[in-house]
Amino acid sequence: MKLYPIETGNFKLDGGAMFGVVPKTLWQRTNSADSNNMIDMAARCLLIEDGNRLILIDTGLGNKQSEKFFSYYYQWGEHTLDKSLAKVGFHRDDITDVFMTHLHFDHCGGSIEWNKDRTGYQPAFKNATFWTNENHWHWATEPNVREKASFLKENLLPMHESGQLKFISRKDTPLVKNSELGFDILFVDGHTEKMMLPQINYKGKTIVFVADLVPTAGHIPVPYVMGYDTRPLLTMNEKAAFLEGAATQDYLLFFEHDAYNEICNLRKTEKGIRLNEIFTFDELFS
Repeated sequence: MKLYPIETGNFKLDGGAMFGVVPKTLWQRTNSADSNNMIDMAARCLLIEDGNRLILIDTGLGNKQSEKFFSYYYQWGEHTLDKSLAKVGFHRDDITDVFMTHLHFDHCGGSIEWNKDRTGYQPAFKNATFWTNENHWHWATEPNVREKASFLKENLLPMHESGQLKFISRKDTPLVKNSELGFDILFVDGHTEKMMLPQINYKGKTIVFVADLVPTAGHIPVPYVMGYDTRPLLTMNEKAAFLEGAATQDYLLFFEHDAYNEICNLRKTEKGIRLNEIFTFDELFS
């Protein structure tokens, strides 16, 4: 098995929305804001090369939305999905599986693209199976008012129509061992219904793709919860349990949305679980 971080592009989001009720005087110590109160965000995905499988975890925002849509998110930097895949020797047609932690547009937007004549949409990975879970699919395709703007039908319906969509099967346990994809999956419900976090055993370490449970290193303290979460109190409970286990078992947290920090580990302190060290992927595994 080999892993590759895949940078799909950077953007900005409102710092207040990203930290909920936490005062700016606290969160700006780790996530500085610009004059519009926007903080830098990444859309960092993870590619798993395992035998004849090439599995991409999340796909970023994509590029099919309107100029007006993207104007809200202040894209910056030079990263793209295709450039990042080419850098590690692959093309999107090589991808056999696309695993989506959840179906908010900044996590799955790159899964679907315009067709050649821009009259409709098609899968951006023509040879891949798209993986979600049935509970979350129904949540996303029949969205509540709060999340409706994050679940875009043009990102979702073409997956089903293509015949390339499959559901992860699960029992009523938070952690599911998935032999088909080769990694365990932690299910959490605070951010959105049945978000899936891959836990990957790699070179003697457990790497957890933390998605929106811990969006950036600045979100490690338990009360630092996003305003986007549908059930913030549940997020806090889920995060507290996860961080305790991650600190005890020396897990590595792989950040999807931290523009400046790729991976960290944790330590226990008198104030709770806190950041221990920051690493780049290459520092740990090159």
